[in-house]
Amino acid sequence: MRAEAGGMLGRFLLSGVVVPGVLLLAGCRGGPEGEARTAAGEPAEGVGVEPELETVARGLDTPWALAFAPDGRIFVTERPGRIRVIEQGTLRPEPWATLDVAEVGEAGLMGIALAPDFATSGNVYVAATFQAGGRLVNRVLRLRDRGGVGGEPTVVIDGLPANRYHAGGGLAFGPDGMLYVTTGDAGDPPSSQDRGSLRGKVLRYRPDGTIPPDNPFPGSPVYALGLRNPQGLAWHPETGDLFATDHGPSGIPNEGFRRNHDELNAIRPGGNYGWPEVAGNEGDGAFIPPLADWTPSIAPNGVAIYSGAEAAWRGNAFVGGLRGEQLRRVVLERAPGTPTGWRVAHEEVVFRELGRIRAVAMGPDGHLYFTTSNRDGRGNPAPEDDRVFRVVFRR
Repeated sequence: MRAEAGGMLGRFLLSGVVVPGVLLLAGCRGGPEGEARTAAGEPAEGVGVEPELETVARGLDTPWALAFAPDGRIFVTERPGRIRVIEQGTLRPEPWATLDVAEVGEAGLMGIALAPDFATSGNVYVAATFQAGGRLVNRVLRLRDRGGVGGEPTVVIDGLPANRYHAGGGLAFGPDGMLYVTTGDAGDPPSSQDRGSLRGKVLRYRPDGTIPPDNPFPGSPVYALGLRNPQGLAWHPETGDLFATDHGPSGIPNEGFRRNHDELNAIRPGGNYGWPEVAGNEGDGAFIPPLADWTPSIAPNGVAIYSGAEAAWRGNAFVGGLRGEQLRRVVLERAPGTPTGWRVAHEEVVFRELGRIRAVAMGPDGHLYFTTSNRDGRGNPAPEDDRVFRVVFRR
């Protein structure tokens, strides 16, 4: 494996062998690739120590999301319907649980989140697509960890919009203990602007599936609207602010043949992000603008806010690009007086030449983790794909 020269030297650690490579830096705001720059146009500062990749697991099929248990286990969803567990550095051969999901198009078994009280309750939540009465529906299920396997599947939230495409499926517990779910517009763009519809939204529930009384719209799970197909969710560890990725339009007729304009958004309670009236930075101030507008598209999926030991990365957002085949670093800065209080200072591509990158998550060990998604029907899988990687710094 070798990447073209374009920035500071990096190294890949694969299958126990350190393979020389490079980190490719991509310019912010359309700058030349290989040159990361700040908003002021100055060269971006790099990290002080070269990052490396460790292969944590291999041989997975379209791993969609990661969740970390307090006992050290890593839970991984595979889109065909299996929940897998990595334990003491080894991928267990048998699934923790298998669900009879409808894997069609982009739908199937998607997000996973462990309950805040998992250590005592063993509760694991997943978002998945099912066939119901001849149509597709997304549901949030709760399973229980008993003796190291999952059982007692219970539907907690039913009737969420589903489709072959724009299926949403992101799932995460916030620092407030509430359960957040992302939904795509499911092929009906105008519904993203309809507060009475659950399409194209970030939703907020109690862990039992009921609606919190302090949601921005009384009696509604809608937390934010005007989104096309949000999938990644992450909270800033210091401020508690929520960030979400959103896929931009792909040139189809009912989207006005528009393309590109993938987004990273700072989510505000009750905020309207404009889809389908606007995409990316097309707006005129009537809607909350994105922090990043990626044109050409990178198809962003997972996002994590780094909270590990590498000071230069702390507080940065890391985004997985499917079409862009990259792990992207987005340096965030506070920006008082702006609609969200944040702005992007600069961006850079940290790793590429691994194929499509989907899930991105911070582990409790202080390391960043991500997965490839090369077996999703749109990639070119290597013999050991799909894989889970951990980013480490050797000192």
